[in-house]
Amino acid sequence: MKNVLVLISNPARPALTEAVVAAAAEALKRAGATVGQPDWLAPGIACDLPFDGSAAPPALPDVDAIVLASQGRRKKLLVADMESTMIHNEMLDELADFLGLREKIAGITARAMNGEIDFAGALEERVGLLKGLPVGKLDEAATRIRYMPGGATLVATMKKHGAYCALVSGGFTYFTAMVRKKLGFDFDAANVVEHDGTSLAGTVGRPILGKEAKLTTLQRLAGERDITIADAVTVGDGANDLPMLKAAGLGVAFHAKPAVAAEVPAGINHGDLSALLYLQGYRLSDFEERKDP
Repeated sequence: MKNVLVLISNPARPALTEAVVAAAAEALKRAGATVGQPDWLAPGIACDLPFDGSAAPPALPDVDAIVLASQGRRKKLLVADMESTMIHNEMLDELADFLGLREKIAGITARAMNGEIDFAGALEERVGLLKGLPVGKLDEAATRIRYMPGGATLVATMKKHGAYCALVSGGFTYFTAMVRKKLGFDFDAANVVEHDGTSLAGTVGRPILGKEAKLTTLQRLAGERDITIADAVTVGDGANDLPMLKAAGLGVAFHAKPAVAAEVPAGINHGDLSALLYLQGYRLSDFEERKDP
């Protein structure tokens, strides 16, 4: 069959039952689709429902439902955002906490990630507020990093099956280098926070890595691997991720801001990062399990 409805729940709280799958199948049939047999990718967690015809994914409690083409699901390149995607944190907000500015800077961060204000301008404004912060606070902020569940397994599984994995962030190279090593990414790119070895200068190195640079990096990495961007999966949560999410063969809005979720059909709001593997048709038995840092 030409299409597949992928149903995914959170592995920490499995919510996918045979009754839920049957309800999804009935919803497809009511929309005029011809539905095949369920194919369980992981008991209680993920299931494929193949179908022919045109149908929107049904709304199901505690379950993500995404419609994809059956062919070409498995990707050869992963390009992932870091903050609020591979890790829970927004590192600029963590740094701001040391100056008592978390609330102010977090507000700017939220508006930028929802596309309400220009990303580059918002980055410069927030970094400017950090001028004079001791460089040692970068290390202290790094101890606060909390990794998103499923990220280590996502990267390890894709690499096991021959994919190249890149971390591309509008944050700072200081942190992406750490996260790349912890999760096993092949590559990382981000912005450079400038300092004199003692304190932050309040400026960002040029050029600023924003939404267009993320898209350009996706295109360059695909070209270097002699594949098309249709062979890539991208994941992110913020407005600066939108171009790469919309350009890739599979763009996944992961627990995304409303403005992003509204524009990206493949949204994960319940599952963890292992959901990206189920979307590609991987079974739990295919996973290269890794404990999250």
